Amino acid sequence: MASRLPVALLLGLLTACDSPSPQPAGTPGTAQKDSPQQVSAPSLTFDAPKRLIALGDLHGDLDATKRALKLGGAIDESGRWVGGDLFVVQVGDQVDRGDDDRAILDLFDSLSADAKATGGAVVALNGNHEIMNAQLDFRYVTEGSNVPFAEFAPAAPPAATRLPEAQHGRAAAFFPGGPYAKKLAERPLVVIVGDSVFVHGGVLPKHVDYGLEKMDKETRAWLRGEAAVPPKIVVSEDGPIWARTYSASVGKEECA
Repeated sequence: MASRLPVALLLGLLTACDSPSPQPAGTPGTAQKDSPQQVSAPSLTFDAPKRLIALGDLHGDLDATKRALKLGGAIDESGRWVGGDLFVVQVGDQVDRGDDDRAILDLFDSLSADAKATGGAVVALNGNHEIMNAQLDFRYVTEGSNVPFAEFAPAAPPAATRLPEAQHGRAAAFFPGGPYAKKLAERPLVVIVGDSVFVHGGVLPKHVDYGLEKMDKETRAWLRGEAAVPPKIVVSEDGPIWARTYSASVGKEECA
């Protein structure tokens, strides 16, 4: 699921307010609790580009991913960036349900660097499935998708002992502070491009009141292993990666 919403009321409201109490991640084991490093927060806003495409959930299907990127004019037959100044937004859920999720994560990292060199941009968001993997919630993981992560198994965190051995490499990769969790920490929850907001689930007024930048910064710190739990507002049922307000029974109240 993904949302594209008007941004008129959101611009200028990114400044954070006080935080409510954090919610446990729901995963045994403890991430590093050192004070967060002073990392400059990437901007969540971008000027309107000449051309913009957005892609929804990819869920481990590399072939469909490449076909969609090619259709949008982003890559050629060999998978190389040919988009020039094209702006690509992918709204998360690159992982789970299919076997190729590591390849898709790596592809978008590579394309992001290539696009930047030609004046374009590739921005992949974190969806609920990326955050679930960081919480070691592997309910939607396929057996085949564990194999590419097997090399990380020796570094599996204590929390991985409750998981099948085949998932230990994946756990080491995605547990906060792990190599792929750190990759996810480079990805935002929400971006504003021109007059549009892109998010995996939905941006609600409560998220704006909390502060989109604050929410994003706290999630990145958790993924880097600098906080024990993710922000409660992010992982709750109506968090920006889970909210279905704009896709479930939409009426006058939701539109307002």
